[in-house]
Amino acid sequence: MMDEISVFLVDDHTLVRHGLRAFLDTQKDVTVIGEAENGKQAIDKLRAHAAAGQLPDVILMDLVMPELDGVGAITALRTTHPDLKIIALSSFSETERVHAALQAGATGYLLKSSDPAEIITAIRSAQRDQVHLDPAVAQVLARSMRTGHGAALSAREREVLALVARGYSNQEIADALFISERTARTHVSHIISKLGLSSRIQAALWAIREGIATIA
Repeated sequence: MMDEISVFLVDDHTLVRHGLRAFLDTQKDVTVIGEAENGKQAIDKLRAHAAAGQLPDVILMDLVMPELDGVGAITALRTTHPDLKIIALSSFSETERVHAALQAGATGYLLKSSDPAEIITAIRSAQRDQVHLDPAVAQVLARSMRTGHGAALSAREREVLALVARGYSNQEIADALFISERTARTHVSHIISKLGLSSRIQAALWAIREGIATIA
């Protein structure tokens, strides 16, 4: 049996929230525990959830909203609750906005045009501490990235990086390469540092751009 995943929805369009809730309610392993129509309201409601010890496992966060946008909300929420898993939502391939969301701490992102299977895959990936990159936006972001040049990755680090790009967690990387989870975590940390990046998602995008990994 799959573990139940609690989800919180943030979007200023009522129809979008209702549509997402209607779809997620059909998933046996997902429960929507709340929703908000802007970033400020999300912070207030999630503060109450935290006080009750009921923070969601995953948050779906729109990027463009009144009062407080998604990037501002992600920044605030990750500051107070650094372990929150937040998937950014975008209507278009907005490179700058999505870059900003990743820098703020988003653990994945989707286009609103994504099909239902993509949405539930992203939610389940986030629950397992894996990144999920929307294929269309990932290609745009990978081409636009500017990172450290000439960083020499070892053969093992390239293997690890390819698995990071495929959304593997540290434990899954360890299992695939027959190394310890601690060693896998160290490799990931060194890769991110060598490339001058700040997150696993950025490392995955770099791998895509450099041809070390591909998006199916």
